[in-house]
Amino acid sequence: MKTLVLMRHAKSSWDKPELPDRDRPLNKRGEKDAPQMGRLLRKKDIKPDRVYASTAVRAAKTAELVAEKMHFEGEIIYLDAYYMAEPDAYLEPLRELPDDVKCVLIVGHNPGLEGLLQILSRKVESMPTAAVARVNLPIDSWKELTLEVHGKLKDLWLPRDLK
Repeated sequence: MKTLVLMRHAKSSWDKPELPDRDRPLNKRGEKDAPQMGRLLRKKDIKPDRVYASTAVRAAKTAELVAEKMHFEGEIIYLDAYYMAEPDAYLEPLRELPDDVKCVLIVGHNPGLEGLLQILSRKVESMPTAAVARVNLPIDSWKELTLEVHGKLKDLWLPRDLK
């Protein structure tokens, strides 16, 4: 069994409307929620072997804040392909992972990330900013991961529920 942890980037700022979408930073709430979710993952003893994130500033910063608070010691892998990706695009890099990797955290964007959660879990769930979902996948090898895999949604945490 493999575990996929999906996280939507934390709340971004619209203070500078002239910024390209890719360059929008986190706002104050996002800067608070991302570390809070990282602490939650550490408390729940969720230890990803790999962390992947979109190259968009808001997603990259979310991944960095979460990784710091959960004491992730590996390197965050930033992927342009995760910026506004469709569900299957999130899976492509994972299919190349070695089988000893058990758990992966992805920090990305809606609507693709929410769509991926719904496809894998067969449940319609909303993923607002900084939401984290843990999905157990009934596969032994990442090569088996397709949109046809039926995983089990184990947890869905929203920052507002932790207050």
